[in-house]
Amino acid sequence: MITMIVGEVANFAAYAFAPAILVTPLGALSIIVSSVLAHFCLNEKLHVFGILGCILCVVGSTSIVLHAPKERAIESVKQIWYLAIEPGFIVYSCVVVLLVIILIFRYVPRYGQTHMLVYIGICSLMGSITVMSVKALGIALKLSFEGSNQFKYVQTWFFSFVVVICCLTQMNYLNKALDTFNTAVISPVYYVMFTSFTIFASVIMFKDWASQNATQIVSELCGFVTILSGTFLLHKTKDMGNTVTGEPTVLNETEMIVTTEPTVLPKR
Repeated sequence: MITMIVGEVANFAAYAFAPAILVTPLGALSIIVSSVLAHFCLNEKLHVFGILGCILCVVGSTSIVLHAPKERAIESVKQIWYLAIEPGFIVYSCVVVLLVIILIFRYVPRYGQTHMLVYIGICSLMGSITVMSVKALGIALKLSFEGSNQFKYVQTWFFSFVVVICCLTQMNYLNKALDTFNTAVISPVYYVMFTSFTIFASVIMFKDWASQNATQIVSELCGFVTILSGTFLLHKTKDMGNTVTGEPTVLNETEMIVTTEPTVLPKR
């Protein structure tokens, strides 16, 4: 939990200086770290296909980073507020809140322990709102440190409230997912869903693609497809690392057959 908080603080600082579509894909590093640590510490074996999946995730993230848009100049938190209350982002936010409520109250009690996408869906949807609010709060802090106090605006405190609520919800269900399912699979799947929703939210709110040409957008999409390929490879081959060849097969009690009939000797 402590290391997760430290990581979120580092992300908080990054969003204040760069667009979300650039910062978020760099989270691919967490896939490698989580998978390697799970391999050595939790005995969740990472096989050759898992390594290839991690490499694909990094290559895709690199492609997105190289073609990411530039950060737009923002001089006040009110500018972000005007972007947040535009119809497009209002509709997106309402849909996200509705889906999260349905997942929490309807699907978590029924499928939370058997389907990892329930927990990850909650974390990813809330994460996209978290990133938008964190970016607004980070810019407010940066401008305040530069001499322009932004905490005199009620919008700054509203964004702070949203950050707290979304972060608590996100970390709660992410920890439940990590406690229930394989860490080496949860990390990349969560990364892809979280990145997808965050990029989508950033495109709606900050209009990141408005200043880019078709080549840059296609390159970013190709990078994202590469990340999806790596994650799919990790997910489909997640159990291969747990199979160890060359060891004798041990039968459990249900597989053992005990003969109870007496032995019949041949007559002389």
